[in-house]
Amino acid sequence: MRRIWQSTTGVVAAIGILLALATLAIGATVHEVAHEALEEQLDHRIATETRALLAEAARGGTPAVAELIARRESAAAESRLVYLLSDSRRKRLAGSLDAAMPPQPGYLEHLRHDQGQREAQALTSRLPDGGWLLVAADRAAVDATDRAIQQVTALAFGGLLLLGIAAAWAVGAITRARLNGIDRTALAIINGDLSQRIPVDDSGSEFDRVSITLNRMLDRIVGLLDNLREVSGNIAHDLRTPLTRLTNQLEAARASSEPGAHIDAALDQSRELLEIFAALLRISEVESHAVRSHFVSLSLSQLVTEVVETYRPDFEASGHRLLLVVAPEINVNGDRRLLQQLLANVLDNVLRHTPTGTTVQVTLAARAGHAELSIVDDGPGVPSSALPRLFQRFSVGDDSRATGGHGLGLALVAAIAAAHHGSVSAQSDEGLIISVTVPAGVEAKKALNDPRRVKAGVADVV
Repeated sequence: MRRIWQSTTGVVAAIGILLALATLAIGATVHEVAHEALEEQLDHRIATETRALLAEAARGGTPAVAELIARRESAAAESRLVYLLSDSRRKRLAGSLDAAMPPQPGYLEHLRHDQGQREAQALTSRLPDGGWLLVAADRAAVDATDRAIQQVTALAFGGLLLLGIAAAWAVGAITRARLNGIDRTALAIINGDLSQRIPVDDSGSEFDRVSITLNRMLDRIVGLLDNLREVSGNIAHDLRTPLTRLTNQLEAARASSEPGAHIDAALDQSRELLEIFAALLRISEVESHAVRSHFVSLSLSQLVTEVVETYRPDFEASGHRLLLVVAPEINVNGDRRLLQQLLANVLDNVLRHTPTGTTVQVTLAARAGHAELSIVDDGPGVPSSALPRLFQRFSVGDDSRATGGHGLGLALVAAIAAAHHGSVSAQSDEGLIISVTVPAGVEAKKALNDPRRVKAGVADVV
């Protein structure tokens, strides 16, 4: 009970109670203002009538006042005034007011009359000849208005209070129903059923948006777990061969009278294992996105040009043709070393898995605020069945096993692109197209919007 106000039901109930109390306060204020206004109105009527009677007394004396009072009271009106006229000894001379003459002149807010059954608001005055004049207005209208306001306020207070309680119950029931669905899904997942997802009713409500986000998170977690299981199996599979070779070399060295050659081979196997583990650690480091803290603004156009020019001698020596098309002044926020590694891994992959005579074109362009880097070759390409796994760890095709490698280079490319808030994709028709897209910097957007660059041409061909 102490924490009920921290629940949805408690919050809605508290709002309902506050609204009811606010209604009560507004009703009390309206009652007070209306009550005072009606009393002032009665006072004004009484004062106006008293002045008229006093003026009549000044002209014709007390008999004239008595005659005027008789005429006024004979003209029956629902909200008429009542009068009492007496001489200096307080003997009644005129008027139908059933009340005693007050001892002093002045206003009297509550004057009992009609045998004490009713109340009136009155003004007592002295006449020039020493007589007394009492003009009164019945307070029935004021009292009726007060009661009406009180009743309306009480009904509004009770209605809002009940509405608040009902709303609290309804909102609490709806909230509990949706949260129970999330709770059941979470318990099922805890018990091992990773296929469960939070129900979504397509209402577009806050619950639906949270449910969709949580379901996406669960899909991502399941994907990571599947990837982890696959990676674990691939690691075991790919490390078994070099570990077996290492063991065989060490056993041969122990049995040989001249172990030097076997030891050298074992060292080569050890270095290969260390390279695999170093690549795995590097991919894990990049996927943690901790590298984003070191990002700076840099020229991607210059970086791509430098890396391609570095690889040009290797491509020419292997009989490949390398083309470069770079749009100028494309800037990104990123890590220079990682972006160099990204392009270098793709170019190494092309050199390793394409035959002599293959033409490779590296293109950097800016579109819709993003930098698009494409590496296109006209080599043998990749089977369509292998494309979905191309950027996964240890994704090695038959030709890759013949040419060496452990399938970690393109996995690192995908990790670097994701760390830069980008993406990588591959297409294979006649050859292979690898595209990397990352957000461009402010300078690149300005360059795209500059009409002078459109006239001068946005691409340099090397």
